[in-house]
Amino acid sequence: MGVIEEGAKKSGVLWLSLDRPRLAWHAWHDGAIYVVTGGGEQSLPGLAEAGEVRVTLRSKDNGGRLVVFDASVEVVDQAESAEAVAALAKERLNAVDGAGLTDRWAARSQVVRLTPREPAP
Repeated sequence: MGVIEEGAKKSGVLWLSLDRPRLAWHAWHDGAIYVVTGGGEQSLPGLAEAGEVRVTLRSKDNGGRLVVFDASVEVVDQAESAEAVAALAKERLNAVDGAGLTDRWAARSQVVRLTPREPAP
């Protein structure tokens, strides 16, 4: 999974195949991709309820498709996944409530872990 990890670490955004392709910012942490949805954050409708999602990572250099893979979807308990939430919060640019960001997420958003499977053909 070297290409997935490298691509996820180098690029701050990815595409998720939901009701339509959705651009999302994310963080790579401990072998998985984390995203936040809802509560004033990016809208990723249906992600939290999906069992699996198709993810596309693009090259930061030229924007070309780097790798496409399926990932299992799991809403995480934010208190139990505090390190992952902290890593995700570091990637959040221009938050109006930087100091209260994770509290707002705990109250109004869902943090979702996307665990990569083998790259799709």
